[in-house]
Amino acid sequence: MNTVKHQSPPGFWLRPLHDYQLLLEQAISQHSWPRIFSLVLSAVVGWWIYVPVHELLHAFGCIWTGGEVTRLEISPEYGAGLLSYWFEWVVVGSDYAGQLTGFNTYGNDGIYLVTILMPYVLTIFPGIWWFYRCLRGNWSHWTTWALSGFSLAMVIAPFVSVFGDMYEAASILISRGVNWLQPALPLDRWRSDDFFLLSSQLWAEWHWSDTFGLLAGLLLSIVLTWGIYFIGGRLATWGQRNYATTQSTD
Repeated sequence: MNTVKHQSPPGFWLRPLHDYQLLLEQAISQHSWPRIFSLVLSAVVGWWIYVPVHELLHAFGCIWTGGEVTRLEISPEYGAGLLSYWFEWVVVGSDYAGQLTGFNTYGNDGIYLVTILMPYVLTIFPGIWWFYRCLRGNWSHWTTWALSGFSLAMVIAPFVSVFGDMYEAASILISRGVNWLQPALPLDRWRSDDFFLLSSQLWAEWHWSDTFGLLAGLLLSIVLTWGIYFIGGRLATWGQRNYATTQSTD
């Protein structure tokens, strides 16, 4: 049996790098193309499934908390045509893999935050849970490779969204906090799901406060991203340790 040996868990910032390094070490040490192929193929399949589920969770997060959804754009390669038959607000075609472009939170930032962050519940569970189970599992079985690959889309989702969803969630908090101190500030000035597009749009009428707002939002976005991963790692470690304890006492 080939299992990964674990030392004490690394700190808050190093944990993702440490875990990805363990996966990379297995891929290098195994020298098994069929297993690596199963990892890559399952990662592709996992991403293809995760993208539309991710976008639907944005919409459901808004609806479930009292908001309204009128338009969810999804690229056709992710099954938008089929989904549009089931949900009248799904539209085929998007400038991104998917984007919730029509929704109303009625000015409620709580609804807005749930709308943005709902898909990342899947990162915490089952994404990181599965990923950790694979890291601690038997790498001589191809199922470990396949499951680790399938979980990758959910695990890396917050990291690839640092300048997208994560920034938008952070900007809600930053803009609301500044608005309490300076009510004249438009709440939506720093809010966007595309940090770079927002920066270019603000450039023509740049104000010194925009430097603070965008940088503060970006820093908080990074903290939120690492925080989601940290919570998922703690939950997975705690749950699997309790499961192992239960098994040993049976």
